[in-house]
Amino acid sequence: MPKKSKRADTSDSDSGPEDREPIKKKVKSDNSFRTEDSEPTWDLGKNRFVKISDFKGKVYVNIREFYNADGDLRPGKKGIMLTGEQWQRFKASVNEIDEEQFMSCILNM
Repeated sequence: MPKKSKRADTSDSDSGPEDREPIKKKVKSDNSFRTEDSEPTWDLGKNRFVKISDFKGKVYVNIREFYNADGDLRPGKKGIMLTGEQWQRFKASVNEIDEEQFMSCILNM
């Protein structure tokens, strides 16, 4: 994929745009970290992790169970890799899933 070249700034001002605000840093949750391969990782417990992975030049959300091999955690077969589109669709359905789970709990009481 060719990289887009940046346009040269033709502004006469040395100070840059006046309406620019400082970039806010994202607040990370307590269970967020980076692995040795520098992939952003979130621990779900019981050796299950969510990672942002680059595979064959594409970015995926990887939700996977890991196993212990000689002291190292290795990715197992149990898991799923979601494309960006699939991840967005999953996120959009989370509220409905929560409501369904809540209603199931009420009906089973």
